[in-house]
Amino acid sequence: MRAPLLSVIVEMPGMHADGARPLAIAIHGGAGVIDRTQMAPEREASYLAGLSAALDAGYSILERGGSSLDAVADAVRLLEDDPQFNAGRGAVLTHDGEAELDASIMDGAGPRAGAVAGIRHVKNPIGLARLIMDKSPHVMLIGQGAEKFAREQGLEFVPNTYFRTPYREEELQRAIHRERHSDKGAPAPGTITGTVGAVALDRAGNLAAATSTGGMTNKRYGRVGDSPIIGAGTYANNESCAVSATGSGEFFIRSVVAYDIHALVQYKQLSVQDAAKEVVQVKLKRAGGDGGIIAIDRAGDIVLEFNCEGMFRGARDSRGRRDVAIY
Repeated sequence: MRAPLLSVIVEMPGMHADGARPLAIAIHGGAGVIDRTQMAPEREASYLAGLSAALDAGYSILERGGSSLDAVADAVRLLEDDPQFNAGRGAVLTHDGEAELDASIMDGAGPRAGAVAGIRHVKNPIGLARLIMDKSPHVMLIGQGAEKFAREQGLEFVPNTYFRTPYREEELQRAIHRERHSDKGAPAPGTITGTVGAVALDRAGNLAAATSTGGMTNKRYGRVGDSPIIGAGTYANNESCAVSATGSGEFFIRSVVAYDIHALVQYKQLSVQDAAKEVVQVKLKRAGGDGGIIAIDRAGDIVLEFNCEGMFRGARDSRGRRDVAIY
């Protein structure tokens, strides 16, 4: 008599017990010196509400079967529209009182990428970065050329005054005052907080990352930080992880932070948690840089790693996790 056949279910890494692929998204709204004692309760609640709205909007796209690209683009777009954060409306101002905006997006399938730097009139820079990836043969466009391409693609334009807020104008004046009264007469760096970003994993197993920023308060000479630099502030590869960074941009560029995390995961077989800790807490800190990253690997594991006092952040996945935090 033949033995009965046994039904065996093999659960692949990262798969739920029911065989469904995991869904995951993480967002950030900047990192830096965030003093809990100076944060009014109503302002803290407002920040958390803004993070929650972007987090849930991105996750709802994933739940409906949408792509990780759509999820990160929509989450970042909402944060660009929120004047509390340093991206889009509410971006920090240059020494001349203008807003100069940078953004990038990367599709882990391919991989493909698009980026934009130094634009002043496109309402949502992340939308332009995605169009550069999807509709042009290039990866990065800057300044007037980028805006010419944006007009050809029919994107919404706004006057530069749209991005300005009273808070950012006051912040700029404080930075200029510090610069004028510094002992060495050197330009004060200003604040480097509020950059926004998102990473996601969709049902098809595709990873994506997006980052958007106004850069550094009181910046000059067309300075560009890490946010639009593929490999520094943004990176995604389906074979490893998706990363979006925030912090002291020059250090993130020199250390190629986002790519370094990917490389440790793909080539050294580190977990995304260990890779992020090695880069952010050891390498970046040793170089003198502060800030943080959000990352998701192909199994849906989420990492929110920072080496400073706080990072505006949120995470949600199909395993039941949902949280937003600042400190």
